[in-house]
Amino acid sequence: MSTAILRVAVPTPVRRSFDYLVPQAIDASKILPGMRVRIPFGRKTRIGIVLARVTHSELELQRLKSVVEVLDQHPLLPAESLRLLDWSSQYYHHPIGEVVHAALPAPLRRGGTARLPSLRRWRLTPAGAGVGLEAVLRAPRQAELLRLIQSDPGGVTREQLKKLSGSWRGALNALVSKGWVEVTEDTPTQAQVAIVPQTWKPNTAQAAAIDSVCTSRSKGFQVYLLEGVTGSGKTEVYLGLIENFAIQGQQALLLIPEIGLTPQMVARLRKRLRLPVAVVHSGLSDHERLQSWLMARDGHASVVIGTRSAVLVPLKRLGIVIVDEEHDISYKQQDGFRYSARDLAIVRARQASVPVVLGSATPSLESLHNVASNRYRHLLLPQRAQGASTPDITIIDVRRRRMEDDLSDELLEWMESCIARGEQALLFLNRRGYAPTVMCHGCGWVADCGRCDAHMVYHHSAGRLCCHHCGSEHPVFTACPECGATHLRTLGVGTQRVAQSLSKHFPHARIARVDRDSTRRKGAMQAVLDGIHSGSIDILVGTQMLAKGHHFPNVTMVGVLDADSGLFGADFRACERMAQLIVQVAGRAGRADRPGRVVLQTHHPNHPMLRVLIERGYRLFADAALMEREEATFPPCACLALLRAEAPSREANIMFLEEARTLASSAMDGDMSVLGPVPAPMERRAGRYRAHLLVQSRQRATLHRLLGQWIPALEASRSGRRVRWSLDIDPQEML
Repeated sequence: MSTAILRVAVPTPVRRSFDYLVPQAIDASKILPGMRVRIPFGRKTRIGIVLARVTHSELELQRLKSVVEVLDQHPLLPAESLRLLDWSSQYYHHPIGEVVHAALPAPLRRGGTARLPSLRRWRLTPAGAGVGLEAVLRAPRQAELLRLIQSDPGGVTREQLKKLSGSWRGALNALVSKGWVEVTEDTPTQAQVAIVPQTWKPNTAQAAAIDSVCTSRSKGFQVYLLEGVTGSGKTEVYLGLIENFAIQGQQALLLIPEIGLTPQMVARLRKRLRLPVAVVHSGLSDHERLQSWLMARDGHASVVIGTRSAVLVPLKRLGIVIVDEEHDISYKQQDGFRYSARDLAIVRARQASVPVVLGSATPSLESLHNVASNRYRHLLLPQRAQGASTPDITIIDVRRRRMEDDLSDELLEWMESCIARGEQALLFLNRRGYAPTVMCHGCGWVADCGRCDAHMVYHHSAGRLCCHHCGSEHPVFTACPECGATHLRTLGVGTQRVAQSLSKHFPHARIARVDRDSTRRKGAMQAVLDGIHSGSIDILVGTQMLAKGHHFPNVTMVGVLDADSGLFGADFRACERMAQLIVQVAGRAGRADRPGRVVLQTHHPNHPMLRVLIERGYRLFADAALMEREEATFPPCACLALLRAEAPSREANIMFLEEARTLASSAMDGDMSVLGPVPAPMERRAGRYRAHLLVQSRQRATLHRLLGQWIPALEASRSGRRVRWSLDIDPQEML
């Protein structure tokens, strides 16, 4: 009788799985891949995931430890999830244990029970269904709750009620005592899809896009690039696709780039369909994430909406995958397990033989290259929906112009006209804080971060200097620490300063600011969005948080204060990012029946790439950028792997990366090259020095063959033990 051995994924930086014996007291035949086990690891016990049951091990049996406990009666992760995670581990060359555990909610990683708890819901009674809000006009809290419960016939949960500001229990009890609301407890089950009658009808291009995907469903896997100008109704296409697949009993996975886009996407979905939705993102509590994860895995949720981590959530009946704003850099995890959720979405769809739709008004050069290579099918929405016109673009050459806090007189005039018409204006500046630099007028001293190669940013509202890279803070200096002078000046402009300056120019205007500082408090972002839609905000000042996905019907003017930020960046993708950002921000203007205007302030009005973008559009800009990438042998015309090293000293990094270069050069094929080592664009960060080595290849398979030999050699390197190093496959940022 052969000995039962389990191959287990353990969350550890070691790039392999571990073998364990099954004790005689445990029936090994009942242990299946995807189940959790508690195992001894070092001096502690850990939670691992069974990858396979085998009969042989590379180690001698007497050296193997035994499993302590089996935590699940059935596989926690289905076979298709394990296949995706195994592919991810191999492609990104990341330890399988860390990859597998990244796919689990925190309670399950800690050994918690994988059981969906019963949900307490508050729903309308037959008597309450006929009650109008006028019946509770004198009780605004009850009216608010009644409106919320009426919006969801399935009932609202405690988690939804907790998101309301203030106390809600007394008002809710009053509604229950009146017999208008009842409390039920149930376990989520697969709900029937209920279509809500809609007055909306897809236009010709939208209907063609929906039909193209639905009619080719029987063919299985296919990638579609849905390219639509801003305001063309891509979200309506998504909803139409979800509706078609949900009617067939299949689940849809919808990825979005930012947490802030979740509420409006869920609201639009629920307005169209009455079906259970699971939301997955880092802003949820552990309990909420576990509940959504289990609803998705067990098939109780017809739609799973989430940010990049949602791509790893198992789905029982996956029918379609949709990636909104596919170009967005937020889909790339920048530390730890450095995966691209967009790319994994494509791999997942291929493994499941289902279609995947990538949507964007500004597609990535990689996706456009795949369309040109006939790998993706191209779906086009060339016009704005419901008759909205494309906004006019005005370029303001700010050279030699009088400027006050980056606001030109011409821009202020456009804003004044906009507000006078009762419309809303949006100003974009991708720089938060009050001022990026504080300098002494007496000796030239600059307030730098003591741990990073960066200036401290002045935050006026907090009265502090902050480093946006390592998080260091310092009270504002009252005198120069070098010469003692009190003439300290703030240089440059951030969103706080712009908002303050606007309040002086437009004292009666209602101004709101949206950046990471102003929306840190829970519910703050939603409060601003509600204010925009209700008309209680006249001017909106924000960073790139406002650039994607938002629909502001009354915003007719958009001002870009600094259109030059990406024209001369160190990263080869900087110009592409700049173009995408400008087009996305400009797309917030004129999305309803009123015409829009976009005003771009620039010091380089004749920059060739900027002129192509403004005069000929994003597609021709992308064609020009693709030609540059081809000449430079950069993605999508080549494949990259970036080896990062960081250490307390520069010398340790260079020593390791020079050795890594030698190891790579000895194993390279002819079409490959190694660039570096070089210091990172920001060499010192959080007290550690950083340096890079870039491996470049025309062929993906050739690159991965090299990495398969190279990584074990790096792990055995003595100089590698003196640094903290990581490998980034298909890097999206060179910082």
